[in-house]
Amino acid sequence: MSGTTKIKAKLKDGVVEIKALASHPMLSYQEAERAKKEVNFITYVIAKVGDKIVYEASTSQFLSKDPYLKFNFKGAKAGDVLELTWKDLKGNTDVSTATIK
Repeated sequence: MSGTTKIKAKLKDGVVEIKALASHPMLSYQEAERAKKEVNFITYVIAKVGDKIVYEASTSQFLSKDPYLKFNFKGAKAGDVLELTWKDLKGNTDVSTATIK
């Protein structure tokens, strides 16, 4: 599945730096009420390299539209594939991948 999240994954001195930009409207309860739309925001993010979880977070409505995530981890090498998955309040899921350079 090709996702809508843009990911950059770079290895430097044994540490992988991830920069990810998710495409999502992130409508909080207050914003949705004002716009007369349905509430919907990303509630869970997980990143894996192979079977190893390298990042996991429960999120809330207080992230901005099209949220930007940045995190680092050790234990991967150039050529490994990072898989980043997020789920939102409506149950929609996005799975995006990037090769570590």
